[in-house]
Amino acid sequence: MAIGVGAGLGALVLVSLYTVKEIFLGVMVLFLFLGMRELTEAFKSRDIRVPFIPVATGMVATPVVAYIWGSTAVVAAVSLTILALLVTRMTEGSDGYVRDVSAGALTSGWLVLMGGIVALLMAPGDGDHRIVIFVATTVASDIGGYFAGSFLGRHKMAPTISPKKTWEGFTGSALTCMAVGGWLVWWLLDGGRIWHGVVIGLAVVFTATVGDLIESMVKRDLGIKDMGTLLPGHGGVMDRLDSLVATAPVVWLLLELFVPTT
Repeated sequence: MAIGVGAGLGALVLVSLYTVKEIFLGVMVLFLFLGMRELTEAFKSRDIRVPFIPVATGMVATPVVAYIWGSTAVVAAVSLTILALLVTRMTEGSDGYVRDVSAGALTSGWLVLMGGIVALLMAPGDGDHRIVIFVATTVASDIGGYFAGSFLGRHKMAPTISPKKTWEGFTGSALTCMAVGGWLVWWLLDGGRIWHGVVIGLAVVFTATVGDLIESMVKRDLGIKDMGTLLPGHGGVMDRLDSLVATAPVVWLLLELFVPTT
């Protein structure tokens, strides 16, 4: 079931990217919106109430304006989202104000901003290829880590945060990420070199692992096992997005450095 769901999501990404890129933009916004919904609902287990309307509006608007107008629009959209969050929460009084707006700011930085960055990654003429590199390299971290950890895993990486993660799995992730990154950057991007992709893959293994650990910390603090149950065999949408949202800014920055857009 988990493999089938993963394959279906991968096919959805590829078909939408290589037909009409704007379809992928809509798919991305939908999944980020669902992830935001899961996160804000999870906060309620600790009586944290994030104002939904301003964050949801920012979640939808930021990737769209980023795709149309670029990085300046991202800064403006995220800043206005947080401002609207601060103002909206004032109507409910001061009790819990700092708690709620802090959680809202976390949601905005974790998902709203990252949605804008993924849109920036997709915006150039070769943005479809850049998204494939970003997604495939991140997924390679999960696949390489899963198989290496399952068959060779002995030494726990962070047993108090994520008991299943091992150093052997991390090594498998690193090797797979570097191989996939090196191949895809060389194959898909004009001017891309194998070593560019290897460096990107090495960076991704760290960000993907950290992204997963960050979500594990959030879930442990909230006292929940999964963010949701929408994706059979995977848990919630946030359980699939955690590595991707942590990886997006690093891949975007490195690709702009190695193979800048015109």
